[in-house]
Amino acid sequence: MTEEVYLGIDTSCYTTSVLFMDRRGRAVTEARRILKVKPGGCGLQQSEMLYQHTRNLPDLMEQAVKGHDFSVRGIGVSYRPRPLEDSYMPAFLSGQGFARSMAALYHVPLWQISHQENHLEAALWSAGGPKTDRFLFLHASGGTTDLLLVEKSGSSYTLTEIGSSLDLHAGQFIDRVGVAMGLSFPAGPAMEKLAEQHREICEIPVSVHKTNVSFSGPCTAVLRKLEKGAVPADLAAGVQWGLAETFVRMIRNAAGENNISQVILAGGVSSNQWIRRHVEAKLAKRHIKVWVPDSRYSCDNAAGCAAFAYRQGERHG
Repeated sequence: MTEEVYLGIDTSCYTTSVLFMDRRGRAVTEARRILKVKPGGCGLQQSEMLYQHTRNLPDLMEQAVKGHDFSVRGIGVSYRPRPLEDSYMPAFLSGQGFARSMAALYHVPLWQISHQENHLEAALWSAGGPKTDRFLFLHASGGTTDLLLVEKSGSSYTLTEIGSSLDLHAGQFIDRVGVAMGLSFPAGPAMEKLAEQHREICEIPVSVHKTNVSFSGPCTAVLRKLEKGAVPADLAAGVQWGLAETFVRMIRNAAGENNISQVILAGGVSSNQWIRRHVEAKLAKRHIKVWVPDSRYSCDNAAGCAAFAYRQGERHG
């Protein structure tokens, strides 16, 4: 039997992903692939990202649709990093071109959103809240450390940046330390696993001014401790503590300034379970509700694009 679905496509800096969602807003099938980085490397050039995404998309589509008979009602795709006019990154051209071609071929609507909006949509879909028209959104990943004010407008959301990192992003902090420890890039999952072996949490500095933060100083401090022979597992636990405490202070300050009591977390760094628990526990004392999506939908994925397409398609028939 043919199943009516919405398709989501996301081609971020380090993950190619597709997801099909049914007319009840449930994920039917998905496929994703992390881009390959050479051992010891600290990233990829945009041309290499574009090349790998272009190669990955047909493979992932074949994998996702195998055994299914779909009728696509609409397509959602991420086409730029942030919802800003000057926001641009070549990596998104591969997914956008693929989506535009399919929409034209099948005569179905195409909805384009930013990668940041995709993260928000995926988090809201997975976490099931906040169920309010005004809340905070912490997007912490390899390329972003943004605290945003989210305000619902019809069937969409308006995002206003109210806090950010002044230098390194949270994921860059983790990756620089992780690569120095000999971990593979991106280093987040390996760093989290290493931190589980700690005997004590190595104290590191935290730099927060109202809702803006800095990670360059803490990163330098951690690398110096590593050079001096500090235990890697204890340092990894310290990095987690430093990031979590930074997020707590950012959110606490923003919540007070904007009279808000709910926040949702997303992004690869926000998928770290220890960081989540620390943030939830500390903010609960301030009566701030923290919403967290499934870790699978906190990292880069296409669920947000599919969820947005589903919501738009079902609303407009």
